[in-house]
Amino acid sequence: MHTPRRRLASRAAVTAAAVLAATAALTIGPAAPAPAAAPAAAPARTALDGASIVSETWLDARTVDLQINSPAVGGTVATRLLLPTGWSAQATRTWPVLYLLQGAHDDYTSWTRETDIEQFTADKQLIVAMPSSGPTGIPSTWWNFGSNKPDYETFQVTELVQLLQQNYRAGAARAIGGVSTGGWGAVAFAARHAGTFRAAASYSGVLHTTLPGMPVVVQLIVSREGLLPWALWGSPIFQSPLWNAQNPYALASKLTGTSLYLSSGTGVVGGNGELSAEALETTLWPASQAFAARLKQLGIPAQTHFYLGGTHSWTYWRNEYKTSWPLLSQALGL
Repeated sequence: MHTPRRRLASRAAVTAAAVLAATAALTIGPAAPAPAAAPAAAPARTALDGASIVSETWLDARTVDLQINSPAVGGTVATRLLLPTGWSAQATRTWPVLYLLQGAHDDYTSWTRETDIEQFTADKQLIVAMPSSGPTGIPSTWWNFGSNKPDYETFQVTELVQLLQQNYRAGAARAIGGVSTGGWGAVAFAARHAGTFRAAASYSGVLHTTLPGMPVVVQLIVSREGLLPWALWGSPIFQSPLWNAQNPYALASKLTGTSLYLSSGTGVVGGNGELSAEALETTLWPASQAFAARLKQLGIPAQTHFYLGGTHSWTYWRNEYKTSWPLLSQALGL
């Protein structure tokens, strides 16, 4: 069985040196998926914001990989779709959409590679969209010293939404979930784009990015891909308003009315022998607890599963997404 890249997390009590050591212990990550038949050229179907589908590769009757020309990102971005059984582009109905986001240093194939999401949704009438978040797995608008590029947030929340509605019979009901940095994206998007997602689920997500120690972890994620640490959101000190604008903890009040699922482990006891992943999960614990406490302070309900032990890995996330399914499916109207 293939071993995925480990996702990064954070902890206020962990020093930058300890986090760096844990980061260095992670595996490099998944091999690229085996190529299928040559991509079938699709019409240049253009979204209102100018994004267009430039190719489709059908892997089976339900699974299709898209290559999307994204003006927001400034290049071509991959997205994998799972379409419902019986889907047709000529259908008179629409389908709700579940967005699932990758973690750090992974790619858009992670959910179908590491989970049984294809089989799990085979009898469910919904579209599953799994977009790329770039090499770091942080689906954000990058500050990049004022250029605000690449902009994965606009790609996922605006361009992709439009393209799915125009070409794949996607409806207005949407929910979003993600692992690790994807968990950050799920909650941050739900807060920053009120009404776009009816529910958001975070599985070991990075939910308080300015908690002491956390900026170091975020910057290590960036630098591990050979990018300048300040390229993402600038300096945590000199660009603090930008960091706060991207921080789920600071945005918590905007989640009123959104169904929320939060899960995270202590990473201290239990687990399955993945010591570095245990340490990474431990770094995340204070941030997830702080975020949950903030929601409670604001009177915003959330379903939580905070557990002893666990690792920052698919070993636990495979179960967590199924535990969150009743909340997600209710929000999607299924």
